[in-house]
This record gives sequence, C-alpha cells and structure tokens, in this order.
Amino acid sequence: MILNSDSMKPIYVQIAEWLETEILIQAIQCDEKIYSQYQLAEMFNINPATAAKGINILAEENVLYKKRGLGMFVATDARHIILNKRKNTKLRAMVNELAKEAVQLQVNEEELVEMIRGMHQKLKGDQK
Repeated sequence: MILNSDSMKPIYVQIAEWLETEILIQAIQCDEKIYSQYQLAEMFNINPATAAKGINILAEENVLYKKRGLGMFVATDARHIILNKRKNTKLRAMVNELAKEAVQLQVNEEELVEMIRGMHQKLKGDQK
C-alpha cells in the first residue's frame, strides 16, 4: 500500500484503514500480532507517533487488543466489527451520494438498481 500524503484523509486514518483491509482479506488473522508502530513507521516512512495513532483508533474500536509486554493483537470479532462499521458509514455515505447524483441526472430507481446489480455481478465475477 502507498499512503497518499495529498489526500484530505490523515495519514493515521489511512494506516488504520490499511490494517482493517489486511484483517478483512485475512492477511492478518484473529488473535495474530499486528505490526508495531515502529514497523509501520519503517514500512511507510512515517513518524512512529502517526502509526501509533492509527493503531489506537482500532484499539478504541475493539478491533485490536493489547497484551501487556507483547504488543497489539487482532480481536476475535475484528472482521465483524470492521464489516459493520464500513457498511454503516462508508457504504451508506457512498449510496447517499450515488442516489443524489441519480436524482440530479434524472435516473429512475429501476435504472439505478439495474446499474448497481450489473456492476455488482461484474465485480463478483472478476473476483473468481
């Protein structure tokens, strides 16, 4: 992953989202130790405090837990927490923007649903 320093999204949020994605795709498993703030800082050439801030976001959301003296680990229900968060925030916001644009372009509901269905099926096919 390459961090986007020009993004409106802070680097520490990008770090948290990258770790979430690694957990979602199961590159990092439940109860597995994650990268330390120093490892992340070296990987992405950032300040360790910035990396720690990204890790702390996930700890506050109970995606990660700390084992004293050992580091941070992925919670058992981390994938479930991440999926729910992304569905209820990111996906909902994207659907809201899509619906607004469809209304402005006078795309009717059936046409919009068909567009979504077609793209969804195409993307699911590409993943196989």
